[in-house]
Amino acid sequence: MSAHRILGVEKTLTSLSDGNVGVINESKTVKAFIVILLSVLQIPGIIKYMKVNPVRKSISEVEWAYFAGLIDGDGAIMALIEKHSEKRFGFRVRVEIKITQTHKKDVCWIKKLTGIGYIRKNIRTYEWIVRDQKAVQWLTEMIIPYTHNKKKQLGYARKILTHSINTKSDLIKIARLADTLSSFNVRSRSRRKNYATMIQETDSPND
Repeated sequence: MSAHRILGVEKTLTSLSDGNVGVINESKTVKAFIVILLSVLQIPGIIKYMKVNPVRKSISEVEWAYFAGLIDGDGAIMALIEKHSEKRFGFRVRVEIKITQTHKKDVCWIKKLTGIGYIRKNIRTYEWIVRDQKAVQWLTEMIIPYTHNKKKQLGYARKILTHSINTKSDLIKIARLADTLSSFNVRSRSRRKNYATMIQETDSPND
């Protein structure tokens, strides 16, 4: 990329950051333009211009605050460790976020707002559930400034999401974090097996 083009980019970004209406009105795809710049130039600090989710939907701070309130009151943050033959140590680790409501419309708008997750109907309730790990990590990062009741749960979830699994010891460490996270959820505490114990029971001299 030429120096002339880079200087042009910097000039445009400066105009945007200064609130230059003329520059903003020149393009209907300013957000897409910034996304391209991020991927091509990797300029530090530009991320503040695009509070968007993995599917490029804008969400305001007010909406994030309301959404975090729903997580605090009617949401659950859980860690699931399941046997998985394709994984190196025979287990898959997933963090799940969900919100439960009585009426379908009260969760459908969440899916529409965020562009992620799916709706599941239970006997008397509806759930909005997110299991994609990139989406879950994005959600935890965006709502943690606004949450109150579940800040500790989010902290454990983020540790699980960012901890790499290179050894069996790493897996056991994450399993213990998952057990701690499960202890915050009454249903998880009463019906799920201790994850760390489950993994250690499968240990063998060949691992």
